[in-house]
Amino acid sequence: MCGRFTLRTPLTVLVEHFDLDVRGDRQLPLFEARYNIAPTQDVFVVRTDPTTNTRCGAMLRWGLIPTWTTADKIGAGPPLINARSETLTEKPTFRTAFRKRRCLIPADGFYEWQQSTSGVKGKKQPYYIHRADGAPFAFAGLWEHWTAKEAEPSPNHSLKGRGIADPGSLIIESCTIVTAAANRMMSELHERMPVILSPNDYATWLDPRIEDTSSLQHMLAPCGEDELVAEPVGTHVNKVANDDPRCIQVQRSLF
Repeated sequence: MCGRFTLRTPLTVLVEHFDLDVRGDRQLPLFEARYNIAPTQDVFVVRTDPTTNTRCGAMLRWGLIPTWTTADKIGAGPPLINARSETLTEKPTFRTAFRKRRCLIPADGFYEWQQSTSGVKGKKQPYYIHRADGAPFAFAGLWEHWTAKEAEPSPNHSLKGRGIADPGSLIIESCTIVTAAANRMMSELHERMPVILSPNDYATWLDPRIEDTSSLQHMLAPCGEDELVAEPVGTHVNKVANDDPRCIQVQRSLF
């Protein structure tokens, strides 16, 4: 799975890596380094603008909201932060988004927790997983566009206190990270891991004209064994409010 990640890469590098069209984009200048991105927060995504056929950046809520969700149900249960690659074509929650609304979710690392081998019950060692060179990469993502129904209660009333950045809005755009069975390296920490796309596959994944998802299946596999490294870090990252460089500071012995 993927429940926390980082995006510290400078904006100029992201623009080049993802070939972003930033002309007139007012969201990108607000971009800041983030060390502890958590569910229900707004995250930076890359998707294709169908009118210009260019790649653009946007901030979407992490935790996919299906289009049929009623306002009173948003935020009431666990957010849909991950989507299993094996069932994307079967689950109504993700099926249409897989066909029509795919995105890239830029990152430069993510976290996983492993039960301590010290015998201390309930203690888990956090690990920071990233490329050895610190380069950015992209999670395979899906996004949705939720619109409040006129017959529903006021969204401002229904969504208040549910982690929605703008409860008064009639529209919420949200996303989820696609996961696959873990490769051998990651399986020591968790049975699943996020799907990390090859840069060569970005264009195909983002192409809204491709609705035959069978042509995308080969991308939904764990990355190579040597593409990532996992380093133990301190429990500073456990607290969502902590969003600073200490989150990724290596700490090899905790318990």
